[in-house]
Amino acid sequence: MKIYIVYDSEAGHTEQLARSIAKGAERVEGAEVFINHVKKANVRDLEQMDAIVWGCPGHFGTISSGLKEWIDRLGYLWANGTLVDKIGAVFCTTASIHGGNEATLLNLITPMLHQGMMIVGLPANIPENALYGSYYGVGVTSPVEDTDDALSQSLFGKGLALGEILGNRVANAAITFAAGKKSHDMN
Repeated sequence: MKIYIVYDSEAGHTEQLARSIAKGAERVEGAEVFINHVKKANVRDLEQMDAIVWGCPGHFGTISSGLKEWIDRLGYLWANGTLVDKIGAVFCTTASIHGGNEATLLNLITPMLHQGMMIVGLPANIPENALYGSYYGVGVTSPVEDTDDALSQSLFGKGLALGEILGNRVANAAITFAAGKKSHDMN
């Protein structure tokens, strides 16, 4: 089961979140996780993946320009239906609690829906998510550089924990879907 995590990161917070998602996915037996910064990620690699997770810092409630440029190169895959029925999930970071996390997550999901992907989010029955998370993916408030603000550090830590949970959910969803597909193909 191949999972590809693509991220854009400026100050390193989004990369930390991407790595927490990878950590959660790697806990699932049979999951093979690939992770790349958007500058190194090749859209053609997506053809071989079972699940794709992408994320970025939120810029005014939307996708960062680096990740948006990368997503805009998916036209060939879209035209051929290459990503149809692949598992997808999203994540983002913002500098403030109300910095546009959910708007960014929704904007990140939209291209996946256009590709025909199946989105995995975080349900409310996950205790950590009910108090701090989002149902659309993982949106994390990043600590401001050069500060020891306890609240922002705590929120970031909770966000990284949710990242692991999302990664685990994505890997399990991909394995479950592949097993169901295999069973269906046999009939």
